[in-house]
Parts: sequence; C-alpha cells; structure tokens
Amino acid sequence: MASTGKQTTDEPETAVETARRQLERAAAHLDVDRGTIERLKHPDQVHRVSVPLKRDNGDTDIFTGYRAQHDSVRGPFKGGMRYHPGVTEDECVGLSMWMTWKCAVMDLPFGGAKGGIIVNPKELSNEEKERLTRRFAEELRDFIGPMRDIPAPDMGTDAQAMAWFMDAYSMQEGETQPGVVTGKPPVIGGSYGREESPGRSVAIIAREACEYYDYDLEDTSIAIQGFGSVGANAALSLHEWGANVVAVSDVNGAIYDEDGLDIDAIPTHEEEPEAVTTFDGHEAIPNEKLLELDVDVLIPAAIGNVLTDANAHDVQADIIVEGANGPTTTTADEIFEKRDIHVIPDILANAGGVTVSYFEWLQDINRRQWSLERVNEELESEMLTAWDDVRSEVEERGVTWRDAAYIVGLSRIAAAHTARGLWP
Repeated sequence: MASTGKQTTDEPETAVETARRQLERAAAHLDVDRGTIERLKHPDQVHRVSVPLKRDNGDTDIFTGYRAQHDSVRGPFKGGMRYHPGVTEDECVGLSMWMTWKCAVMDLPFGGAKGGIIVNPKELSNEEKERLTRRFAEELRDFIGPMRDIPAPDMGTDAQAMAWFMDAYSMQEGETQPGVVTGKPPVIGGSYGREESPGRSVAIIAREACEYYDYDLEDTSIAIQGFGSVGANAALSLHEWGANVVAVSDVNGAIYDEDGLDIDAIPTHEEEPEAVTTFDGHEAIPNEKLLELDVDVLIPAAIGNVLTDANAHDVQADIIVEGANGPTTTTADEIFEKRDIHVIPDILANAGGVTVSYFEWLQDINRRQWSLERVNEELESEMLTAWDDVRSEVEERGVTWRDAAYIVGLSRIAAAHTARGLWP
C-alpha cells in the first residue's frame, strides 16, 4: 500500500489533557508561581452522584451524573449541564477548566464548572427527562446555588430543563431562586438573547477576524460545521451582515454552494432536526469534506476533536473560528501554526453564551429584565473588549490567538490567586 506521506499520531485527546497542555503553553509566557499552575491543573471538587429515574413503564433505572467545579477564585462556579451518552468525569473536568479560562478572558466574575448525566436524551420521554432533571437538581442541591455554582444548558439540555431544575431547587429552598441556573425561559427570569448568544458571539469574532486580516466580509466565503444553536445562529448573523456562507452541515452531512446558501431558508435544528441535507436544490457532501473546502473562514461549531493531524494538512481555510468547545487537537493546532492558519479559540469566540448568562444572573439578582436590544448591545461591547485584549497580546508577544487568549485569562486568574493568597 502506497504511503500518503502523512503520518497520523493523534490518539483521542481528552478535554482535560488538552486543557492542561494549553495551560502549560500559556504559563511559559508569564511569570506565574508554579504552585498556582499546579492548582489550576486540577479541579477544586468533582461530585459524582447516582440519579434514579422511574421510567414510564414503571421500571427504575440508575444514571450517573457529574459536576466538576474547577476554580472559584474570581467568583461562583459557572458552566453547562449536558445529557449525553459520552459524558465522563475527565470530560467534565476539562470542560470546567475551559470555562474558567473563558470567564477570565471575558473578565466575568465567575469560575469554571461543568456537569452532566450519562444518558441519551433521545431515549427519554419528555416526562422522563423532567423527572431525571428534577432528581439531578436534588442530588446536586448541596453543591450549587446562585452564589456557589450556576448551571446552564448544554448538549441535550435546553431552557425547559433549566426551568425544571430551577423549580426543583426553589421548592426545596422554600423560595423562588431564579439565579440558580441560567438559560431559562424569559417568563421565569431567563434573558432574551441567551439561546442565540454563543452563535452570535462566534459571528462577531469571525467578523472582527476578517476585518483584522483585511477580508471584505461581503467577499468572504465561510463554511460552518454544525447547524444547531451555535452554528445556525452564527450563520444567520453572518448572512445578515453580508458574508457568503457557502456550506453548513448537521449530523447527516453537509450542503455546499460556492455561490452562497440562502441561510434564512434552511431549517435550524430547533425548527426541524437533521434537515440540512434534505434542503432542496443542493447535493449533500460528507461532513468531513466540509472541513476541507476551499474557503476563507472555517467555523467548526458541532463537536470536539474534529480537526486533528489526520486532516489538518487538508484544511484550506485561512482563518478558523472555533464555535464548538475543543474542536482542534493539540497536534492539529501545531500544524495550523506552521501553515500560518489563524485559529481563533473557543474560549473567546463562543464566550457569548456565558456572557449573556452573566447578564441573566444580574437580571435575576436585581429582579429586572433587560430588552433584547440591550442584551445584544452589551454582548457586542463585551465581545469587542475581549477581542481587543486578546489582539493586544497577539501583537505584543507575536503568539497565536489561542496562546494570547490563555495569556489574558491566566494572568487574571493568577493575579486573583495572588491577591487572595492560600489559607490555611
């Protein structure tokens, strides 16, 4: 068998391994106490709970849930809660670390957390999902709270799940506490614009990256892997601003049109799950081929570890804006750096979700709701401030965008640890 000339060395990289490697890279650029770095390699706490569920047929099944709480030096823990068969303790720890960096990059008064249940939500009825969520809230009740740890929606969960979670917690506390979770429906203390915010922030950062590298947005071709909440909202915003979105995908595959897609006409996952490849007039292509299209900007907005050393040499985009959490392995990152492909990291690009969650938390504390216009204006302002902070590090230090984002985040976290000290 003929050699392709390329060797693939990537083993499946866990989120915690990636997070620790990225931490070490950033630490090399800063004069940070090694004790602080070692502390940040490990979570403060990881809670593992059993979650019994009475099924609709009367049987009882036991599911395993986790809540990893990484670092709270800058404020309460904050992070998503996912229902997925692939949830693991290591994944939750790694994702909680990313949340710590993300909150610090955005200069939000939170630390990182992540949790979830090992379950396929597609195999649950709506009633079973409600019972599972309420029981999970009860199992975690001693470890969460508006000033302690604030969950939010993630893969397999949504605004309704947050409403059930908040109600279960509030019933046990004896008073309504909307601030215990974010991502709720606005009618019970949720924020307008929260669901769209991760995708909107990805679009804002993609727009800024295009401007920085002198790409006229209207002449810029963009491929987006994933058409869920992040991918669809990023596509809709970029399309509205005049960008040429030429490819989108869902779990079944992608569609591509070099002249541009009519994004407004394609059903989102929320409107019609897995409908991208059935959209009229476009031939479907495999999802992995979308990543290798000849486009200006690639936005991986589906799942982690899709850009690896197996395909990094075949990526033709000039700019990658990470919409998903951890879509690029460490090895792929090194290849992109050598190829002068600019990778804008997830902890900056998709930070709109936690930013608007912060706005929601403020609204809950003050019992005063903001308009959608105010949310979007505040989000734009926060994203541009964070972009400028990271851009300054890129220019001053000559580092990659990922290293620059970690330098910004780590410097703030390390300063907080120094200010607070270690006791006892």
